[in-house]
Order: sequence, then C-alpha cells, then structure tokens
Amino acid sequence: MAQQRCFIYKSVRKADAYLYVIESGEFSAVPATLREMLGRLEYVMELQLTPERTLARADVVQVIDALSTRGYYLQLPPADVGLGTFSEP
Repeated sequence: MAQQRCFIYKSVRKADAYLYVIESGEFSAVPATLREMLGRLEYVMELQLTPERTLARADVVQVIDALSTRGYYLQLPPADVGLGTFSEP
C-alpha cells in the first residue's frame, strides 16, 4: 500500500468531527448533505499517511482506502449519534 498525503479539517459545528481530504481546500468529493451537517471547516494539518503510521482515533489503512476510493474520510468521535443520520453513498 502506498503513501497518501492528506489534509485534515475540523468541523466548527460538530465537536471532534474531522474530515480528511486529498487536496487542500478541495471538498468536491464530499456529499453536500455531509458538508451541510459539518458546517464551516477549519484547517488543522497536513499528514503523510503510511500503513505504519498510527492515528489516535482511526485505522490508517481504512483512512488511506477511503481517500483513494471516495476522496475523503470522515472521523467522528467514539459512540457519536449526532451525525448518525448520514449514510455513506
């Protein structure tokens, strides 16, 4: 599995919700309903992901896979029900 550069944004509306995208400021792959639920996004950081890297609340292999197949990855806090009505396409 290859390396994947990503850019991480946090939701101002939903605490502890983070959106990973493959290009800085590019959200066209993110469904409009999800963007509306997250509200305004604030840039957090850029990361170079590798299968060996450890992430605090996400499996790095799943993040890399989601970025390569969907163009984004949504990280929610554990046991979050606030965005439970959103379903992945």
